[in-house]
Amino acid sequence: MTQPAGHRDKPLPVSRRDVVTLAIASVATGVAGLPRPAKAQPSPEAAVASATGFGPERHGMSAFDDLAYPADFPHFAYVSPTAPKGGTLSQVGPATLFNQNFATFNSLNMFILRGDGPQGMELTFATLMRTALDEPDSQYGLAAESVAHSGDGLTYRFRLRPQATFHDGTPVTGADVVYSIETLKRSGHPILSQSLRDVAGAEAPDTRTVVVRFVAGRPRDLPLLVAGLPIFSKAYYATRTFDSTTLEAPLGSGPYKVSRFEVGRFIEYERVKDHWSESLPVGIGQNNFDRVRYEFYRDRDVAFEAFKGGGYLLREEFTSRTWSTGYDLPAVRDGRIRRDVLEDDRPSGAQGWFMNTRRAKFQDPRVREALILAFDFEWTNQNLMFGAYTRTRSFFENSDLMASGPPAPDELKLLEPFRGKVPDEVFGEPFLPPVSDGSGQDRRLLRRARDLLQAAGWTVQNGQLRNARGEGFDIEFLDFEPGLEPHTSGLIKNLRLLGINASIRRVDGPQYQSRVNSFDYDMVTRRYAMSSTPGEGLRQIFSSQSADVPGSSNLSGIKDPAVDALVQAVLSAETRVALTTAVHALDRVVRSGRYWIPHWYKGTYWMAYWDAYARPEKPPRYGRGVLESWWWDAAKAAKSGVRG
Repeated sequence: MTQPAGHRDKPLPVSRRDVVTLAIASVATGVAGLPRPAKAQPSPEAAVASATGFGPERHGMSAFDDLAYPADFPHFAYVSPTAPKGGTLSQVGPATLFNQNFATFNSLNMFILRGDGPQGMELTFATLMRTALDEPDSQYGLAAESVAHSGDGLTYRFRLRPQATFHDGTPVTGADVVYSIETLKRSGHPILSQSLRDVAGAEAPDTRTVVVRFVAGRPRDLPLLVAGLPIFSKAYYATRTFDSTTLEAPLGSGPYKVSRFEVGRFIEYERVKDHWSESLPVGIGQNNFDRVRYEFYRDRDVAFEAFKGGGYLLREEFTSRTWSTGYDLPAVRDGRIRRDVLEDDRPSGAQGWFMNTRRAKFQDPRVREALILAFDFEWTNQNLMFGAYTRTRSFFENSDLMASGPPAPDELKLLEPFRGKVPDEVFGEPFLPPVSDGSGQDRRLLRRARDLLQAAGWTVQNGQLRNARGEGFDIEFLDFEPGLEPHTSGLIKNLRLLGINASIRRVDGPQYQSRVNSFDYDMVTRRYAMSSTPGEGLRQIFSSQSADVPGSSNLSGIKDPAVDALVQAVLSAETRVALTTAVHALDRVVRSGRYWIPHWYKGTYWMAYWDAYARPEKPPRYGRGVLESWWWDAAKAAKSGVRG
């Protein structure tokens, strides 16, 4: 999920975890061996299922047999089963999926590479199963009422609910699910098509049954990913081209459907009254708003002004300056606007400036480390961000998946085959970004950076850093809005002291997305929000096979056999302990590569909203829970003077 970057905390996988955090990352251990299935609720019968026969039908599945909810659970614990329906949730979306764009949209097809999709389109499609936001990776039946798998974990059978229908009243059938899997594997966004390459095939023996087959050695979490895919109508696309940009609202089966929109400005989704999922355990207390509206702004300061005027009603604040100084408003003082700080127990992931190693100037790790040394986080945090953040050190920051200290014995077993092929530091303390003196221009760190650049063959000539061929060192920071420019400018000042000609290049949203998709940049900012159970998404971010796939999440262009092997080790983990061990090993190797200039993180959500909403006292552990569990409070709205 991608989330906004900048000193807002930033983006892939996504705030909606029904799509299994798929583009955001999953991992495991055991370099070889068949991965265990993502399993249904554990049972003695499952243990004796034959390799070709199916075990018992179950109501859910998870990566490591650790479902928290029993088969007869009434609803998720983080929802209110009596929450009323009504009102409007309006917001600037906090995260993107696939081709979605923070700043604009020009197509309603979010599942392909071309075009810029609007946030929220995923709400219009049902999935086989829905993720529980209070568990690391568990899923429970949505369009599918049950799932069973073969003993070897290579075949899964889903039974569909007879009440599952598309918005035109036609039933969701096995043929529709098969069409969806095959179409996304063939023509979907590269993040999807690459993730589905280990799906061997899918068949529909009858209208209510889907059988999905996987190749041997498939990633552990691939069945979970498949269960979180959108379900398309095969009949609808019989007369349309799936992989084309379009402003025709597609036929969906989810709890919302497209209502009004104005290209590039807003899109509104209307709740489907009496939707077939409302009374299901995975649907009770959720999707409570009659309308969900996303607003699009090209400038976050303009967006904030619109919020203050009631142009939209809920805002996750990503800008520390605004959170600290911008809310001294009459509406805040008199209680019409509320501000809440919610705990965020997800791994904070990695945010930073990512260097494109496909370009020759970034291929030497000494050069990349020199660029890391030039960023004075301590000065930036105190002077631009009110001391609100902590330095990011790892792709798995703020979780037990982050490596620390020397490798444990089990980590060493995974790392030893690569001794001499990876930096020696991998076998000691993992790399940490430097701590500056907070001056904004730490001479000690800049001297170290200069020495590293010189060792890599770059010398200063007439104030300009040049290589042996006399070529200058230029860096362009690509962005689509100005929110990060003060932070980037501080780094640029230090880079220029080193003789590097650095600049900011701001383009519009579609051009930005196009350039990122084709790897046409020196540096871009991104936040990867990692899963608590990393898996297939890691290939998208780290593996050699994704490095040259247009639209992939491997922004740095990492191509390292050690990284590839450790990603596979993560995907093959058979227990959570083994998974954690493999992620630690992977984290050490990736950090040793110096592929990014780390930014910052915080373990909370800053939520500001007009006082028209209510929510359960206890939010879900692994998400904001706004769409999933909040509701419109008509009495509060009337008192605050806002309308839904």
